[in-house]
Amino acid sequence: MTTTRSTIADLTEIRVREPRRIIDGWAARRRRQLVGVDGRLLIVAADHPARGALGVRDDRQAMASRSALLERLATALSRPGVDGVLGTPDILDDLLLMGALEDKVAIGSMNRGGLQGAVFELDDRFTAYTADAIAARGLEGGKMLTRICLGDPGTAATLQASAHAITELAAHGVMAMVEPFLSVREDGRVRNLLDPDSTITSIHIAAGLGSTSLHTWLKLPVVDDLERVMDATTLPTLLLGGDPRRDPDDTYAAWGKALDLPAVRGLVVGRALLFPPDGDVATAVDIAAELVHGGR
Repeated sequence: MTTTRSTIADLTEIRVREPRRIIDGWAARRRRQLVGVDGRLLIVAADHPARGALGVRDDRQAMASRSALLERLATALSRPGVDGVLGTPDILDDLLLMGALEDKVAIGSMNRGGLQGAVFELDDRFTAYTADAIAARGLEGGKMLTRICLGDPGTAATLQASAHAITELAAHGVMAMVEPFLSVREDGRVRNLLDPDSTITSIHIAAGLGSTSLHTWLKLPVVDDLERVMDATTLPTLLLGGDPRRDPDDTYAAWGKALDLPAVRGLVVGRALLFPPDGDVATAVDIAAELVHGGR
C-alpha cells in the first residue's frame, strides 16, 4: 500500500475528511535500520513547541508558524545525510502526510508536560507518545527529557516515568533516547547545569533507569572536558545542538571535535539547524551531515 504525498495546504482538509490516512500512512511507511554502516545518526529535532518553547535567539515566536516550521523540516529531511526527525505526534503526522518520513528514522517525543516557565516545569509528565503507540506506528524510538532537580519533588515522578518508559520501549525492541540534566530552579526559572561534573552525575543517574539498558541511548549537551564526560558511560550518545545564539562556526567546530569520541554517535539538532542566523537551512544541515557522516 502506498500513500499520496500532501502539501502543507492539504493537511487540515485531510484531518477533517480523511483522518484514517494517518493510520494507513504509518502502516505503509518505508522503514530503515536505525543506523547505517557507519553507525552514526543525524536527527533533526522539532519537539520544542509542545513545551511552549517557541523562541529562537531574540524572536520569542520564531516557531509559532506551523507551516513555516514544516517547510524548514521538509528542507532538512530532503538533504543527504539526514537520517530522521524527532517530534511530537502532531508534527510527525504532518510530515508523514507530506511524504517526508519515507526511509527516515522517526523518534517520538514522549514527555512534554513540563511546560517552559511553569511552576510545575520539573514535573515533566508523559503527555505525548507512549511506548505502545511508538511500537504500533512503527517509530524507531522514543525520547524523554529527564531533568534532575534535587530541590524539586517533581523530579521523583519524572525519574519513575522515565524508568517505566525505558523498560517498555526495550520490551518493544526500539530505542529509548534519554536526555538527562542536573537542573536547578533560580528566581522561578529552571536552569540546566552544563559543567562537566553535573553532566557526569546526570549520566550515571539516567543510565541506571529502567529494567534493562538494552536499547538505551543518551542525548547530551556539548560541555567542557567532554572526553572525561563521555568516559562516564558505554551507552551510545547523540549530542544536542546547543545554544542557537552561538556563532555557527564555533558550534560546528565543537561538534566536529566531539564526534571524534568513540561513544558519540551523532547529533540531534533542532533550532541551530532549522533557524540558522542566515536563514539557509539547507547549507546548515549539509555542514552538520558532513560532520556526522563525511569521511567516516
